[in-house]
Amino acid sequence: MMLPALRFLLVPSVPVLLALAWTTVARAEVAGDAAQPSAARVIRVGPHHPITRVADAARNARSGDVIEVDAGEYIDDVASIPQSHLTIRAVGGRARMVQQGASAEGKAIWVIKGDHVVVENFEFSGARAPDHNGAGIRHEGGKLTVRNCLFEWNQMGLLTWNNERAELVIERSEFRHNAAAQIYKPGDPIGHQIYVGSIGHFTLRDSYVHDGAFGHLVKSRARENHITYNRITDETGGRSSYELEFPNGGVAYVVGNIIGQSANTENADLVSYGAEGFHWPHNELYLVHNTLVDGAPAGGNFVRVKPGADRVKVVNNLLLGNGRFDLADPAESTGNLHAEPGDVASMPTGDYRLRRRSALAGKAADPGKANGVKLRPEREYVHPRQSRPLPRGPQSPGALQSMAP
Repeated sequence: MMLPALRFLLVPSVPVLLALAWTTVARAEVAGDAAQPSAARVIRVGPHHPITRVADAARNARSGDVIEVDAGEYIDDVASIPQSHLTIRAVGGRARMVQQGASAEGKAIWVIKGDHVVVENFEFSGARAPDHNGAGIRHEGGKLTVRNCLFEWNQMGLLTWNNERAELVIERSEFRHNAAAQIYKPGDPIGHQIYVGSIGHFTLRDSYVHDGAFGHLVKSRARENHITYNRITDETGGRSSYELEFPNGGVAYVVGNIIGQSANTENADLVSYGAEGFHWPHNELYLVHNTLVDGAPAGGNFVRVKPGADRVKVVNNLLLGNGRFDLADPAESTGNLHAEPGDVASMPTGDYRLRRRSALAGKAADPGKANGVKLRPEREYVHPRQSRPLPRGPQSPGALQSMAP
C-alpha cells in the first residue's frame, strides 16, 4: 500500500548527522571494515533516520556506497549523482520520487553521472523541464542498471546522453503514460517512454512498456541492442508512434518480445530500422521469435527497414493483424506466420498464446546464431515484468511458447 507523503525533517547540521549515521553503520552494519577497508557503507534514508532525503545522501556518499531508501513518497527530492559503483535501492517496498517543481540541473528527477550505478525499486513521476524533455532519470554516466522501477507521467521516461562508452541495462521495469503533451500539434515536443542516445550498449529485458502518447515506446540509437522477453505494446488507449525504433541502425537483437500497436497509433510501423540513416560501422537487425500485433484497422508495417543495412534476419515471428513487411535487400525472411484470432487464446485481452489445436504450433525452425549470440529464445515473457525459462524441444513462431487450451 502506498504510504502518505513524507514530511522531511529539518535538521540543524546535516554533515554532523551524516557522520553519526555512518558511525552507527560502520559499527552495526559493516562489521569487518578493518579487515576489508574497501567495504561499502550503507547509508539509510527515510523519515525515521537522520538523513531524510536522497539528495543529502547523494551529496555526501562515496563511490562504492549503498544508499537504502525507506518506502514512501518523496516530493522534489531531486539529485545529481556523480559517484561510481553506487547502489541506490528502496527497501520495504518502492520509494516514489515525485517532482512537483524542482528538478536536477533542469533535466530530471535524478541525473546519474557515475559508472556502475544500480537503481532498484523506485517510482519516478511528474518530471518536467523547460525544454519539455524532463525525465525520471537522465543517464549521463558509464554503466547504469535500472531494476524493478516504474516511470510514469514524466515528459520522458528515461533519457540517456550520447557517449559511445556508456551502457544502459533495464530489467523488470515498467514505463507508461510518459508524454511531453497530452494534446499534440505539429512541431510540439515529443516524449518517449525510453529514449536511448548514441551509447555503446542497451539492454531491455523482462519489462513492460506501454500506453505512449505521440512519441515512441522504445527508441534507441545505441551501437548494440539486446531487446529480449518484453511486452512493448500500446494497449487499447495508447497513441504512440513507433513501438520500437532504431533510427541509426546498429546491431539489434530483438528476440522473444510481444510488440503491438493500437488502433489509435500515430505511425503505421511497429518496428523501424534505419529511418534516419545508418550511423554505426555495423548495422544488423535480428528480429526473431516475436509476436507482432498490428491493431491499425487499415494495416501498417510489422517492420520497416531502410536500404543500407549490412544484414537483416526476420525469422519465426507470429503475425496478428493486417500488417506487412517492408524489407530492403539484403534481408532474410522465413518462418513468419500469420495467425487468425482463433489461433490464439484471446485477442481482446491480449493473451497471444497459441492454442494447442492451432496448425501453427511447433512450426518454428532453429534460427541459429548471429555473432555468437543464440537467436533461439531461452525464456518467455510472463506478465507483468517477468520471464521464465523454456524447456527444450520444438518451438512455435512468436514470443510465447506456453500453449493455451
